[in-house]
Amino acid sequence: MKGCELNLIKTVLFVFNLVFALSGLGLIIAGAVVLSDIGEFGHFLEGRILAPPVVLIVAGVIVFLVATLGCYGVIRESYYMLMAFALCLLVIFIVEFAVGIAAATYKNEFRSALRDVMMTSLNNYEKSKADKVAWDNIQSRLECCGVEGPNDWGDRRPASCCFAPRDNAPTPNQDQCRKAQPNDEYLYSYGCIYELENKAESGSKVLIGVGIGIAFIEIVGIILACWMASVVKNKE
Repeated sequence: MKGCELNLIKTVLFVFNLVFALSGLGLIIAGAVVLSDIGEFGHFLEGRILAPPVVLIVAGVIVFLVATLGCYGVIRESYYMLMAFALCLLVIFIVEFAVGIAAATYKNEFRSALRDVMMTSLNNYEKSKADKVAWDNIQSRLECCGVEGPNDWGDRRPASCCFAPRDNAPTPNQDQCRKAQPNDEYLYSYGCIYELENKAESGSKVLIGVGIGIAFIEIVGIILACWMASVVKNKE
């Protein structure tokens, strides 16, 4: 009877580890997608915003390695390796939970911190090449202007706030863009802070969804590993 139970849990746990290894790859892919989406605007984002996808990528690598340990422990029917596998899953679960709490806590401060960073960078547009490149890039890519709108620039509004109103029409130069009014058809009227917030929020939803799914898998893995470790110990 014990042999049948051991063979059953051994098969189930081995299949689980294969799924777990694939979930590790899923973590790496999800983290890389989110990081590539918001990373190009990292000039305006604090490390705390870019940290979750990086943590997710690192967690994915660790998950893949831990899954390998789990498979080896199943094949060897090693009590100590199985318990080490369960402990690793528990540690990963706790780390993910802590990162989730930290991200949720920081969410309330995000808008205020982002606005301060963007306003400081905007004021340095003429002084710093890095700030100039960052602003021209974000305004062109996200089709926005200023922090909360074109008026943030005053009479310093750059040409990247404007676009060609029609096909084959020339893009307004800086002088034309500077004189443009908010209702002009070729002036981006939406503030960049809103676009960045939307990108960060979309990224966080992806990370939260993937994180919850992996956390559920980890709990199942802890239960299965402890179960097999118990059966192995009783057999010995």
